[in-house]
Amino acid sequence: MAKLLVDALWALIEPLMPPPKPRRSRYPGRKPLDDRAMLTGILFILQTGLRWDLLPREMGCGSGMSCWRRLRDWQAAGVWDRLHEVVLAKLRESDRIDWSRVVVDSSSIRAVGAGQKRDRIPPSARNLVQSIPLAVILTGANRHDLTQLHTLVDAIPPIAGKRGRPLSKPRIVQGDRGYDHDKYPRPLHAAGIATEIARRGHPHGSGLGKTRWVVERTISWLHNFRRLRIRFERLAFIHEAFIKLPCCIISWRRLKDSFC
Repeated sequence: MAKLLVDALWALIEPLMPPPKPRRSRYPGRKPLDDRAMLTGILFILQTGLRWDLLPREMGCGSGMSCWRRLRDWQAAGVWDRLHEVVLAKLRESDRIDWSRVVVDSSSIRAVGAGQKRDRIPPSARNLVQSIPLAVILTGANRHDLTQLHTLVDAIPPIAGKRGRPLSKPRIVQGDRGYDHDKYPRPLHAAGIATEIARRGHPHGSGLGKTRWVVERTISWLHNFRRLRIRFERLAFIHEAFIKLPCCIISWRRLKDSFC
């Protein structure tokens, strides 16, 4: 359990948790399980890919449905969005984010539960030698990458960590041939964001692969969380929680490495 949720990560998460619901003075019922224990159970499901009903009771996390409901409540309360912003701010404070460019890409996964949204598209920023997921959105697998370009970049949260206004607008957005269209990059250009996109019909060798590899590795890291390899969740916001939480963990690992 300690390896799933170490003290340093829990210290960032605990202040962001919503306060517990007040208990009735009469017939208060059973005492709610500890937040840290419940989050450990959620991380166990995320890492192993097990079904909720197979969560081992001996871990002290309660039932799988109890963990599911707690994940639902935390997602509704915006815990993972706030955690991601906190970690990104700390990364910027330690000069670990190269804000000169972000890279976008998509990854489709099989949805066995007939979920309505199946696509995850994370933009990654470069740091010195690593990659950092900045934002993620869900779309249907039938939505083309380029139609989500502006929405995806717009989902990047304001990144504080230093004096002055938070950063939220990268200088350059890079993408593969799937984003090659004259129409959809225009909102980015109007906002002062340049684009570097491989052109269709042109031979390989654009040179973008030297910087675009960071998003490919980020997607690979996301797939290391077995629950993300196949979507079992029918509800989109539960699957979204299962994507945002790993983005926070990946970013936190980069933060931890910067102080090693």
